[in-house]
Amino acid sequence: MLDATYYAALGLSSIREKVLAGERLSPEDGLTLFNCPDITAVGALALHVRCRLHGHKAFYVVNRQINYTNVCVNGCTFCAFRRDAEDEPGAFVLSLDDVLARLRAADATPLHLDELHIVGGCHPTRPLAWFEEMIRAVRAFNSNLPVKAFTAVEIEHFARLEGISTLEVLKRLQNAGLVMMPGGGAEIFDETLRPQICPHKADAKAWLRIQGEAHSLGIATNCTMLFGHIESYEHRIDHLCRLREQQDKSGGFTCFIPLPFLTEHSRLKLPEDKVGPQRGLDQLRTVAVSRLMLDNIPHLKAYWIMMAPKLAPVALWYGADDLDGTITEERIGHMAGAQSAQGMTIEELEHLIRESGFTPVRRNATFNTLNDESPEARQ
Repeated sequence: MLDATYYAALGLSSIREKVLAGERLSPEDGLTLFNCPDITAVGALALHVRCRLHGHKAFYVVNRQINYTNVCVNGCTFCAFRRDAEDEPGAFVLSLDDVLARLRAADATPLHLDELHIVGGCHPTRPLAWFEEMIRAVRAFNSNLPVKAFTAVEIEHFARLEGISTLEVLKRLQNAGLVMMPGGGAEIFDETLRPQICPHKADAKAWLRIQGEAHSLGIATNCTMLFGHIESYEHRIDHLCRLREQQDKSGGFTCFIPLPFLTEHSRLKLPEDKVGPQRGLDQLRTVAVSRLMLDNIPHLKAYWIMMAPKLAPVALWYGADDLDGTITEERIGHMAGAQSAQGMTIEELEHLIRESGFTPVRRNATFNTLNDESPEARQ
């Protein structure tokens, strides 16, 4: 599959040798992979790394996603989720009772949640104390349910409202019961592009600093990259290298999630060559290059909500090892134009994984496995 002669013909000999030896790829290597005409050759290298890390396991989680509000002070150009005020059409703000009602409804099903994922817009007035109370209420309802909540952007927003440091915010939320943070808000790090797509959001330096602070407290986090908009391959490689550098420093990133930009309801309009049917190939290539560049981040997720259930399993052959989970209710991607279902059953997820040629492994929020029945685990 990794024929030396063929890779030499593609100009990938040195990259192939580095991958087989487990050596770090350079930014120039990453650009070469993005520009390689044979996507399957790039995918085969990523599959080699993925199997070296995880064999043919493919992970999923039984989770419930709760978006507590879409009222947000950040005027991101690309975002179809946000609303400026509570009285604007399409705006919503959940109460604590609303959050708990959704949790009770999920608990009343046979799913038995292994992760509660909570994120939302940066509401202009809701205090940090409300979020502390929410986490404590969730923990009181089910002390065994890991709470994964709040992006670095939300953490910076809380700190600004309260007039305290982001580290103090993290300490307070951890004391309330926060165990992990999702990776949203990273978007694309480049300082020339970020003002064009998210001018009021925490910048790259702040986003990375907050991740490091969380890691220093023992709070694991995910990380993301929003791609397929106005960025170039060079911007993607720069983003991946900054994540890799932060992981070298603080070591707390558990999973990387490449997020394809959904154009349907966005105010950020793209040229035709950015919105055609080739987007699926670009998504697979980006998954593969990300797996090859991020040698120090253990997991890579093909987020089926945004990649769609038809493409996400294919990404398992291009370096991904996780499909996310049951989700139940997701608003951010769907308000942006995602056509996928709101959720999947355990049976649907496991069937999707098996039919793709992999072994399903159920995990929790922090990637501890719960039903590892893979051949590797039985040896």
